Amino acid sequence: MADAFGDGLFSVFDDEQQTTTSKKIPAKAVGKNGTDKDAGPSARVKREADSDGGEEVVFGKKPRHEAVSANDLNLAEFMPQVKVEQVDTVEGCSHEVKKEYPFVLDPFQREAILCIDNNESVLVSAHTSAGKTVCAEYAIALALREKQRVIFTSPIKALSNQKYREMYEEFQDVGLMTGDVTINPTASCLVMTTEILRSMLYRGSEIMREVAWVVFDEIHYMRDAERGVVWEETIILLPDNVHYVFLSATIPNAKQFAEWICHLHKQVGCCTEHFFGDFREDNFNTAMQVLRDAGDSGSSSGGPSSVFKIVKMIMERNFQPVIIFSFSKKECEAYALQVSKLDFNRDDEKRLVEEVFNNAVDCLSDEDKKLPQVEHVLPLLKRGIGIHHGGLLPILKETIEILFSEGLLKALFATETFAMGINMPARTVLFTSARKFDGKNHRFITSGEYIQMSGRAGRRGMDDRGIVIFMVDEKMSPAVGKQLLKGSADPLNSAFHLTYNMVLNLLRVEEINPEYMLEKSFYQFQHYRALPGVVEKIKKYEEQYHSIEIPNEEGVVTYFKIRQQLAKLGKEIQEFIHKPKYCLPFLQPGRLVKVKNEDADFGWGVVVNFCKKTNVKVNSEPLYVVEVLVHCSKDSVKDAATEAAKPAAPGETGEMQVVPVMLHLLTSISSVRLYIPKDLRPFDNRQLLLKSIQEVQKRFPDGVPLLDPVDDMGIKDPALKKVIQKVEAFEHRMYSHPLHSDPNLESVYSLCEKKALIAADVRTAKRELKKARTVLQMDKLKCRKRVLRRLGFASPSDVIEVKGRVACEISSGDELLLTEMIFNGLFNDLTVEQATALLSCFVFQENASEMPKLTEQLAAPLRQMQECAKRIAKVSADAKLEVDEETYLNQFKPHLMDVVYAWANGATFAQICKMTDVFEGSIIRCMRRLEEVLRQMCSAAKAIGNTELENKFAEGITKIKRDIVFAASLYL
Repeated sequence: MADAFGDGLFSVFDDEQQTTTSKKIPAKAVGKNGTDKDAGPSARVKREADSDGGEEVVFGKKPRHEAVSANDLNLAEFMPQVKVEQVDTVEGCSHEVKKEYPFVLDPFQREAILCIDNNESVLVSAHTSAGKTVCAEYAIALALREKQRVIFTSPIKALSNQKYREMYEEFQDVGLMTGDVTINPTASCLVMTTEILRSMLYRGSEIMREVAWVVFDEIHYMRDAERGVVWEETIILLPDNVHYVFLSATIPNAKQFAEWICHLHKQVGCCTEHFFGDFREDNFNTAMQVLRDAGDSGSSSGGPSSVFKIVKMIMERNFQPVIIFSFSKKECEAYALQVSKLDFNRDDEKRLVEEVFNNAVDCLSDEDKKLPQVEHVLPLLKRGIGIHHGGLLPILKETIEILFSEGLLKALFATETFAMGINMPARTVLFTSARKFDGKNHRFITSGEYIQMSGRAGRRGMDDRGIVIFMVDEKMSPAVGKQLLKGSADPLNSAFHLTYNMVLNLLRVEEINPEYMLEKSFYQFQHYRALPGVVEKIKKYEEQYHSIEIPNEEGVVTYFKIRQQLAKLGKEIQEFIHKPKYCLPFLQPGRLVKVKNEDADFGWGVVVNFCKKTNVKVNSEPLYVVEVLVHCSKDSVKDAATEAAKPAAPGETGEMQVVPVMLHLLTSISSVRLYIPKDLRPFDNRQLLLKSIQEVQKRFPDGVPLLDPVDDMGIKDPALKKVIQKVEAFEHRMYSHPLHSDPNLESVYSLCEKKALIAADVRTAKRELKKARTVLQMDKLKCRKRVLRRLGFASPSDVIEVKGRVACEISSGDELLLTEMIFNGLFNDLTVEQATALLSCFVFQENASEMPKLTEQLAAPLRQMQECAKRIAKVSADAKLEVDEETYLNQFKPHLMDVVYAWANGATFAQICKMTDVFEGSIIRCMRRLEEVLRQMCSAAKAIGNTELENKFAEGITKIKRDIVFAASLYL
């Protein structure tokens, strides 16, 4: 019976599969310091042998095919590698400590420090303000005591500046490297962005030879769709002898991440999770019932008056300081203005606020001090009210952070970005809404986002508890509320994707290649972890298959296959019947039709009308929508405006309702027609037709008669005739089969059917296993390499060319397009100001309300750039990459070209702010990113020896790097 449903059913793989191969090559003493490849094909991709004596992985040659069975798999490699142990710690210790704290450490902090003392990497997963930084500080103290270097990385420059100030006050021997600011680069402890560390690893910086510990702050940033890949690249590139401290928000799969680090670097790791909380469902339901009973009169939709009342109540009950989270910059400012009538500061606090503010803005010019944002914010701050969002001037944001940390602000209106980074807890957190716009849809915030923001409530050593207030309306269901408050945090899932900068850098260095990066990524590791489960699934299916015994199995299988063929042929006949040219003449009002979609079976309904719809797809056939009166559940009829119709459950009274149905969802067309009333709006008229349908079903107990495709519909297609002949032949075989008249037919047939379904499950699981063993994104890598070869960035043998070396210098903009523009001479004839303005298209990412009217001196270079981009999009599409030309071009936004051009020509900041509706803080962020791109363009021009172009980009930096746009951080 092994062959009943396919040959070799129980081997895990029938066919060969493509896998990456391992090939033993002589070990070579190399580090990961990124030496360039030789310029010949002999310099192939190599990787130093794993420390456990395993074989080296070589991807330079074409992978061979091999057959793999479940028994061949080394499942131990993919099983959980981290043992869960309870570590007993005590408040005191007998050994020499590297750092002392003036407070009693929490158990999770003591566990983490114990691991660090044992030179073990540690992942600390805890909510905001729980005290994770304590663990990082101890690792830094340990490294400094041992005369080793330590690197502290953070996701963004602003946070790096804050952390630098914190670390400098604690350890003194601290430096900062963020690209635009470098302070004391020879220090033992270096604070930097993750991108800087990645760049150092690719360039083989000597610093890395001396580094013993690397601290990754906010490691949950690794799931960021755009920048998360940088964290994975960096962790993979780091040497095995470096130890890590990962600080993360609460993540449910912390253990899985720890396993990846152990698997990647052959280290012993410790994972410490810290969280608490309970959900009082009875209280929540009571609160929601009050809202529902109150209806519109109890509006708690988060209107201005509600925010005003709640903030006032918080102050009256001494629950301040409070952080009020809103999910848009404009809302933040609007709510702050609503409460600006209130005053939370004493006179002495007002004087302190003014002194701090004046000292902060003292570095600005007199003209910049008169900017509306600067002038308008001080009266609010003196009242103890602050605003914090991405549209604020950076110097104001930092001033507000300092004032809040000193207790001089009692109410801070902030967007969710304030939930990330420096430790600034409050006693109370207020959410003005449970919904946010994520760039695509309006949705409820996730439980992970809630945990991160609500974690700000409660100050260590000051409050016995934190208070979180949620402004919701009656539209939030208890299920949504429970998921929000009790649901788990967002998992740390890999956002790994290939970038051209990554591929080119990996082709440039000798020890690691792009294929290795793919195989070792967290993305691939999470994929591999499914293997043991899939193998277990196959074994379970096999056991189920063998447990089913069928008498006279061979004969039963033959009969089963005949019935299966008849069912298949029946579907082919239905396809003919459902062709519009054949079925539309028979869809008269009153015709009985059967309606079924993937989720719901409505059974028989009555045709009311049909209409033709234009298909949005070019050169495609028109769509037909049939209006059918079907039996629906009362709930779906009531919510018809927002929910799709659902069939009435068996035994439910339900209600007949006219529902628009796509033509292909009509599974059967009956020869029966019913009389329908002219007006179907009255409920009784519709229900009368339900009784008529039920009468028809009683009259035909063997099934409602269907239209015959030949006799009734007159279809004369020769292909249909062949199908009908096949049906007749199979029916003859079925009726003459001895099993057809057997009294046990149904029981043995159902067993055979069950066994066939299990056989299909085995085949599906085998395909799943085959897919799970493959290296993901390998096809995308081949396509990207094809693009690089066709554009001249790499040779056919994957040796990097001059263009490729230039592109390696660019990571803050589209490296392919910028390199093509350099080699096409697009920048040669542009002035410094024009070139700078054009480069702004690569760094501005926000949505502006309207497109500026550009002068010809800016529009002409923009057109040239777009033509160049179109060529890259075409080459990418030809190389089988999913690239849409319009989408690719739209990512280069010229909305600030005129603003940057004016700024480069010496305009004041006040003048350029009047030219656009973009927030001041967003303009400054764009300018600072632009300076980073200009620095990289200088390096790119230098790489090809083009001094004139290098000087042009350098002059561009000089022209934009001035005044408030590049005012120094208050933390430095």
